[in-house]
Amino acid sequence: MKNRMLRDIEVSEVGMGCMAFSHGYGKIPDEKYSIEAIRDAYDHGCTFFDTAEVYSPNLSGIGHNELIVGKALNDHRDNVVIATKLMLHGFGFGDMYHNIRKHLEGSLERLQTDHVDVYYLHRMNAVPVEKVAEAMGRLINEGLIRGWGLSQVDVDVIDRAQQVTPLAAIQNIYSMVERDSEEEIIPYCMENNIGFVPFSPIASGLLSGKITPQTQFEKHDDVRNWVPQLSKANIVGNQPIVEMLKDFAAKKEATPAQISLAWMLHKYPNVVPIPGSKNKGRIIENLDSANVILTDEEFDALEKSLNSLKVYGHRGLGGF
Repeated sequence: MKNRMLRDIEVSEVGMGCMAFSHGYGKIPDEKYSIEAIRDAYDHGCTFFDTAEVYSPNLSGIGHNELIVGKALNDHRDNVVIATKLMLHGFGFGDMYHNIRKHLEGSLERLQTDHVDVYYLHRMNAVPVEKVAEAMGRLINEGLIRGWGLSQVDVDVIDRAQQVTPLAAIQNIYSMVERDSEEEIIPYCMENNIGFVPFSPIASGLLSGKITPQTQFEKHDDVRNWVPQLSKANIVGNQPIVEMLKDFAAKKEATPAQISLAWMLHKYPNVVPIPGSKNKGRIIENLDSANVILTDEEFDALEKSLNSLKVYGHRGLGGF
């Protein structure tokens, strides 16, 4: 697999979101299966793995996902890039540096490492981003993190942070049906040498072509019950997009999910999607999107078709 840069951090051009091994998509696999899936992804060429301190069953604890990622990648630590996120709550943030460092120390222990490659602030809340940026700069200077990032933020917040400590990556929602970041955010990132890391790049499975109005999501801890594009009415409304992808995929001898990822890889040189799944087969399928090369003519045709179709449902930066 080819590599891309998150500022000065080299990663595989398709990464892996690991959240589904801990929560968000119904019943989680057992730990052995999850560790094997992560190691299979590494063996398949993936070197970029994304986790967070809050990824735990029902979000009832801290660190479940980081523990799995740490165990899976411990033998390959020098060859992989690990990104994790911290969540700051409330309004009394106290000493920002020591507060963030305390979170980081917990993540380092769970991940079995002496540094994190990309350390994100998970969500803004009322956090003063300039103080976060200053604290992240100190952690970079101390060698505890290599770079830092923000998630689900607009260009104003990005610019304010960038002026204090240059960012390695922005992780926002982005897919064929969530394109808000195209207007200002991705161009800003390109101009400032910031990587852009889309989460939910297959729109929680919508763009895989496997979800129909009859699909029943698990009632327990499945975010797809709340994804706007995946209400029954919106699944129906979005079928023209899915059918367009299926037709295009058939001509390319690929899958719809792979085409949706190949589209963003072709469109922007600084984009590194992190599709997530708890299924080993789907994980490898997503990574193989790096082998689906669109010509300029194919991309233009795909873009033209996509631009002509209405999207039903919208999460946006304010979404979960």
